[in-house]
Amino acid sequence: MSERINTQQRGEAAEAMARQHLEKHGLRLLAQNWRCRLGELDLVMLDADTVVFVEVRYRRYSAWGGAAASVDARKREKLSRAAQLFLQQESRWAKYPCRFDVIAINADGQAPAHLDWIQNAFDT
Repeated sequence: MSERINTQQRGEAAEAMARQHLEKHGLRLLAQNWRCRLGELDLVMLDADTVVFVEVRYRRYSAWGGAAASVDARKREKLSRAAQLFLQQESRWAKYPCRFDVIAINADGQAPAHLDWIQNAFDT
């Protein structure tokens, strides 16, 4: 149970770090941890006139390819479907261009962890 709490706490801290980084670069939060039957969108941000769906990935160790590599084809498909549902339910954003970004945070024993912001990480 405590390992799950620690994992959840690390995930929340990673999302807070990602949000702070994106806001520092001028993006504005539209939704955080938006849930639907298809999954969850970690962050939905507005970058000028573009709706940005942000997947935040944190890895303590990069032995299996690191945080960015964990956004595989199946995960991209889930994010794409959840984003479509978000735009249907939040129709005021449907006319804006969209993109998918990944914030990859790798710790590997480093303090602070290394954050990579991958803009336009994938297309749908």
